[in-house]
Amino acid sequence: MLLLRSLLFYLGLSITTIITSPVCVLIYPLPFKLRYYFVTRWTLFNLWWLKITCGLKHTITGLENIPKGPAIVMCKHQSAWETLALQIIFPPQAWILKRELLWIPIYGWGLASMDPISIDRGSAIKSVRQIVNQGCQRLANGIWVVIFPEGTRVAPGEKRKYLPGGGLLAEKSGVPIVPVVHNAGFFWPRNSIIKKPGTITMVIGPVIQTTGKSANEIMAEVEAWIESMIEQLPAPATVQ
Repeated sequence: MLLLRSLLFYLGLSITTIITSPVCVLIYPLPFKLRYYFVTRWTLFNLWWLKITCGLKHTITGLENIPKGPAIVMCKHQSAWETLALQIIFPPQAWILKRELLWIPIYGWGLASMDPISIDRGSAIKSVRQIVNQGCQRLANGIWVVIFPEGTRVAPGEKRKYLPGGGLLAEKSGVPIVPVVHNAGFFWPRNSIIKKPGTITMVIGPVIQTTGKSANEIMAEVEAWIESMIEQLPAPATVQ
């Protein structure tokens, strides 16, 4: 039954993506915030569809910690769920993604309409430079930047090295960081079709000020908060 419900969710996700992607291309001439509003209608539908088909809901604490912006969101990356949820929780935002995704016909063009920070993952130095330069441009235009500091999805209970790009962007831009943790990996595991019913918990932490701090100091503070808080979100008893 879990498999069937999960496949039904993916069916809805696929259909709405096929419909939305070409429309994103058509509305590219519109202002960014209007384009972003349209895309987040797709996001809202799919989070609702996830609840209907898979019984997967979420709860959020710390909404009062969200500043007026702009800011950098640094979030623990456990599944694909947070890539949806962050879009509707925080103001219009830019994401970091590998540039090859933008080359995919129709879908990639739709992604490009969201003004992402496209990077060359074949060169670490070049990718960091792209994150800093493009990130500062987005922030200067009032667009938030979302970063997964470990660079990839990490299963619950695991940890990877925190990458320097986000810290360097924060040092250069001087904008605050909003740290975020959640336990979505227990319900929507990486590399798994199955979506388990229950309630995902997300915690938005207090703003971390970056003015006058080095990139290393910033990332140490971010890592300390995220890793200490994630330990307080154990495996929910409802997950089967």
